[in-house]
Amino acid sequence: AMGVEVRTAGGIAEVVIDFPPVNALPVQGWYDLASAVTAAGAEASTRAVILAAAGRGFCAGVDIKEMQRISGHEALLGANRGCAAAFGAVYDCPVPVIAAVHGFCLGGGVGLAGNADVVIAAEDATFGLPEVDRGALGAATHLARLVPQPLMRAMVYTCRTVSARQLLAFGTVLDVVPAGELRDAAQALAEEIAAKDPAVIR
Repeated sequence: AMGVEVRTAGGIAEVVIDFPPVNALPVQGWYDLASAVTAAGAEASTRAVILAAAGRGFCAGVDIKEMQRISGHEALLGANRGCAAAFGAVYDCPVPVIAAVHGFCLGGGVGLAGNADVVIAAEDATFGLPEVDRGALGAATHLARLVPQPLMRAMVYTCRTVSARQLLAFGTVLDVVPAGELRDAAQALAEEIAAKDPAVIR
């Protein structure tokens, strides 16, 4: 079933984005993601949250096709508010949020990764903001948590992407692993955090 799935085990909540084909989230999807992360953090037994995605890439941002279908500014405003809710839920989560990023991480996906506490990426991960080409939304403030400001500006104006390896060099990604090992790497980090005193971590 498409949507946001939550799997919980051993004090670790894995929140999985699954909106085929490219994880471009509709307005409701952003709100569902916000609710899932908020609920996971509110659960007393949760020690850490892993934010991951199914399919070819982590997140292609907002669902542009949904915006084109809905007349007026409602879908644009909805996407803006939905993104803000999701980014805020990740940022404000009372336990550490680990973003496990594979494939493409674009637009709103950068907002999710930029608001997480730690990012672990697969070797194939790329990060970028296609907004100037698409004429909608902006996640530059979130990208600024991942790349230096001069590069952030260049990326906004050109819509170029950066690789996980480049972010590793900046120290904004903790680890880059083969795609097949991403889930295990995120799980291992979450377990390391889960072993700490939860009162201190929270």
